[in-house]
Order: sequence, then structure tokens, then C-alpha cells
Amino acid sequence: MYTIQTNASGTRSLEISDEHLQTIRKYALFEHLIDSNGIVDESVLDKLKLNIRSLIASSEENCKDLLDLCIDVIYHNNMKAFGLNSLVNLYKDWNTRHPEEPATEERAE
Repeated sequence: MYTIQTNASGTRSLEISDEHLQTIRKYALFEHLIDSNGIVDESVLDKLKLNIRSLIASSEENCKDLLDLCIDVIYHNNMKAFGLNSLVNLYKDWNTRHPEEPATEERAE
């Protein structure tokens, strides 16, 4: 479990689990999310919410992990742009410490 700060004064925080971070990786939620200026503001958070809604709406399989991420983190009352920036930084650090294992492909011969 990780804790991220969600406001500048440090009075609000969120608990982030490895499962949440794995879900972000699975759905590549942070890919092309932040503009080239690198600023995370409320419009970036809105863009993420819209992307997730679209994924859920178009999903034909069980997306419980994505719904859990929404309930626990993305749509939490404490999640604002400052918190999203903290989450992105946590994810970058976590991703470098937990590299993705290459997928093994089976060939039909």
C-alpha cells in the first residue's frame, strides 16, 4: 500500500494499492494523457475520467479492476489535479521498480 498526498497542504491523502497500479498499467491509462507541457491540471483529470468511462462502456469483458480503481481513487472526493500529479509520479516510480514481464506467445504449428 502506498499513500499519495492529494492537496498542497498535506491534509488529504489517498491509499493506493499495487492492484490499482497494475490496473493503470493494464489499461495504459497514463499513455498520452499529459500534454507536452507536463502540467497536470483539472482538464487532465477530466480527460482521464472520460477515457475510463469510454473503456468501461466499450468493454465486453469483466472490468472489475477498472471499476475498483474508479471508486477507490479516480472518482474519490479527495482526488484533484494535485493528487493526480502525485499518482502519476508514484506510478512512474512503481513502474521502474516493477518492470512488466514480457508476454510469452504460443505458436500454433
